[in-house]
Amino acid sequence: MKLIIAYIQPHALNEVKQELYKVEVYKMSVTNAMGCGQQKGYTEQYRGVEIEVNLLKKVRIEIAVNDNFVKPTIDAIIRGARSGEIGDGKIFILPVEECIRIRTGETGSVAIG
Repeated sequence: MKLIIAYIQPHALNEVKQELYKVEVYKMSVTNAMGCGQQKGYTEQYRGVEIEVNLLKKVRIEIAVNDNFVKPTIDAIIRGARSGEIGDGKIFILPVEECIRIRTGETGSVAIG
């Protein structure tokens, strides 16, 4: 079992979700995030004052999958989020020690679904 965490551009979310649905990955958590990386932000003027904005809007997607779904999930995220430009995002893969479905008490890979 793995936890896949992806940071992507907000405008790419719908495309990523469509690609995930194609590989039968339906369960995910999506949250708004802010961060910076190679993009380093930008500068803008507000009421005559120059402001440096270095935390940019991102979307964080968390998906817990069984081992046989790791590669298809990663490939789907990449297909949906890749534009070829700096700032497309990052994917992190972490091991999951245990998963428990609260409603039924099921554990392990059965609980992930």
